[in-house]
Amino acid sequence: MKKYFQFEELGTNYRTEIIAGLTTFLSMAYILFVNPFTLSLGAVKDFPDELRIDQGAVFVATALAAAYGCILMGVLARYPIALAPGMGLNAFFAFTVVLHMQIPWQTALAGVFVSGVIFTILSLTGIREKIIDAIPVELKYAVGAGIGLFITFIGLQNAGIIVDNEATLVGLSDLKNGNTLLAIFGLFVTVILMVKRVNGGVFYGMVITAIVGMMFGLIKVPDKIVGAIPDISPTFGVAIEHLPDIFSLKMLGVVLTFFIVDFFDATGTLLAVANQAGLLKDNKLPRAGKALLVDATAVMVGAVLGTSTTTSYVESSAGVAAGGRSGFSAVVTGILFLLALFFSPLLSVVTAPVTAPALIIVGVLMVSSIGEIDWKKLEVAIPAFFTLITMPLSYSIATGIAVGFIFYPITMILKGRGKEVHPILYVLFVIFILYFVFLRE
Repeated sequence: MKKYFQFEELGTNYRTEIIAGLTTFLSMAYILFVNPFTLSLGAVKDFPDELRIDQGAVFVATALAAAYGCILMGVLARYPIALAPGMGLNAFFAFTVVLHMQIPWQTALAGVFVSGVIFTILSLTGIREKIIDAIPVELKYAVGAGIGLFITFIGLQNAGIIVDNEATLVGLSDLKNGNTLLAIFGLFVTVILMVKRVNGGVFYGMVITAIVGMMFGLIKVPDKIVGAIPDISPTFGVAIEHLPDIFSLKMLGVVLTFFIVDFFDATGTLLAVANQAGLLKDNKLPRAGKALLVDATAVMVGAVLGTSTTTSYVESSAGVAAGGRSGFSAVVTGILFLLALFFSPLLSVVTAPVTAPALIIVGVLMVSSIGEIDWKKLEVAIPAFFTLITMPLSYSIATGIAVGFIFYPITMILKGRGKEVHPILYVLFVIFILYFVFLRE
């Protein structure tokens, strides 16, 4: 096993890899509870219960999808990179597709599955490199930053900090509500932990917030911590059953958004974590095809199980910082996700005030990419800005991406740089124009 994972070549050992795997798990364990809460629209009180996805089933799907992705990434690609249902994509799934577009979650899961199929085909054929090269780097950064703003906005809403305002659409609440104060407390705790660079700061912030909430009677104390694994049947296989429902222009836009966001997210995360671990050779990633194939198949497996897009996690960098260099650490993380299946009773304590700080802080981390955009070049700054600002204001990641991809060819042509725009961008321009024309039908 040491030889297979290249321990000697990478200068690592079992102890280091196990600690790294545990560190990565703690850094991303929050997704086990945030994902079911988000996908079920737990913070939306007036959403019909019969239209909500089952939280227990999503909890199991989240753990199993993460375990599959982590273990396969470790064994096949041999990278210390963990996977789980992605933040941002779960918000798009719940708030844009299900809540705003009123598409049933069953159909949305089918859309996730199809995006995974497309990703898998492109990974196997090598077309992914051409698409990556076609998309301007400024739009890639803008998409990531825009999703960060969107997630933060959702977190502030769930916390009760930002509320409806008839005069200005949104405004600051009176901050006297107990749950809002709990969320603010949780935000301060999480900020302290993150600034102090505590591994697993987001997860520990949720734990502390939940405990304080139970102490003050804002959260019901669970009867037990360990329990039976919830039933996954409400979501298992639903994506396959509803594949015939995705054949509409509206769903085309949804599938395209799932695909584009995961495509950028997976590629960017793989390169960033591999670079941190010193695994890049001549600025290229060895076994990149295998790594992206794992990411792509994890999307399909996750959809069949019953969760939104599974993708590589930048929190893997915490494990790398702890010394992780081989795929063995990813395997350890996957095993820990399997063990987490027995802690479903804790779902009852994960309320909106508990998840809100996590959403806000993850948003902060994602917005950091905004600094990579060249704001002095208006031909790229304008579409980038429209991309990132439209997402929270329209409450839609898809709309933000569409606006940016429409404006980019226009501004580049006006600047006399139209020949620099890849033909794929012009195709996407037409697709997104059609997306806007037929979106509200």
